[in-house]
Amino acid sequence: MEDLMIRRLKVGDFRQYQKIITSEDIKKFGELTGDMNQAHFDETYCAKTIFKKPIVHGMLVGSLFSKIFGLDLPGEGTIYCGQSLKFLKPIYPDMVLTVKATIKEIILEKNRVIFTTEIFNEMNECMLTGEAILMPRKEDDHEETHK
Repeated sequence: MEDLMIRRLKVGDFRQYQKIITSEDIKKFGELTGDMNQAHFDETYCAKTIFKKPIVHGMLVGSLFSKIFGLDLPGEGTIYCGQSLKFLKPIYPDMVLTVKATIKEIILEKNRVIFTTEIFNEMNECMLTGEAILMPRKEDDHEETHK
């Protein structure tokens, strides 16, 4: 786990990790959010759609960036201010996904960092893209919370 304040960050810095979303993960997400849409669970229904089989909830996929931001880059104390997402291709259960966040811009005077966010499949095809706006913790924030 890293703890990087804004002055230690550089445009182009990135983190990535691999994740497999299982049918059990999808079930838990559906139960947690109340989104039990057939598009995520019903094989018979999905066979008649353009997707042909159940797909992963878009917001479940979009939430995967939180691990990078909260634990690695910028890390502890970071606040998620905004996220745009563009879903390019369907994501199915058990796909091997690479979740990547890259620093695009640093706005020192506002203590904000803008990231390009992307998710790729095993063939390195971009499945999802977007931007995130984050507020990393300030150096004095750490001292205040540990007094």
